[in-house]
Amino acid sequence: MPDWVWLARVRKPQGRKGEVFAEILTDFPEKFAERKRLWLLSERPGAAPSREMELIHHWPHKGGIVLHFAGIDSISAAETLAGLIVAVPHSERAALAEDEVHIADLIDCTLIDVSADPPISVGKIENVDRTAGPTPLLIVKSAKGEVLVPFAKSYLRKVDIENQRVEMALPEGLVDLNG
Repeated sequence: MPDWVWLARVRKPQGRKGEVFAEILTDFPEKFAERKRLWLLSERPGAAPSREMELIHHWPHKGGIVLHFAGIDSISAAETLAGLIVAVPHSERAALAEDEVHIADLIDCTLIDVSADPPISVGKIENVDRTAGPTPLLIVKSAKGEVLVPFAKSYLRKVDIENQRVEMALPEGLVDLNG
């Protein structure tokens, strides 16, 4: 079974022709335009296996995306998809420009504050909250507890996925504010 990259979570039927409204989970929602094959999978252990679907049409809608899959042509058929994850195999995830990073790759990296002298380890990135606003929040486990750090380009200095290290110049007091 391949490792999956989650693109969206189906929330509910949208319209009367089998379309579904989905919450966007990807860093690159514009890449839906390049995809015809997607997979639907359950978050529940032991649930039905993944199934390949053909994407017929899609469009952005109210902060999410509306998806229409081949073979799903009624409200009742669309209702069966609610709660499923729209994904692609890890090997098919979007290509990146040189200065871009897949947000999911940041998980398990150590966050280093390079504005401190000497630089200090803030902690390990446990998760990324993409729903907090336009800038994702890194959820970092530190010795003092959970620290929320905006993953803002203005703070970012270096991402080294191979060595699981993210270097940021954090504003003074940010770590103490919510740690």
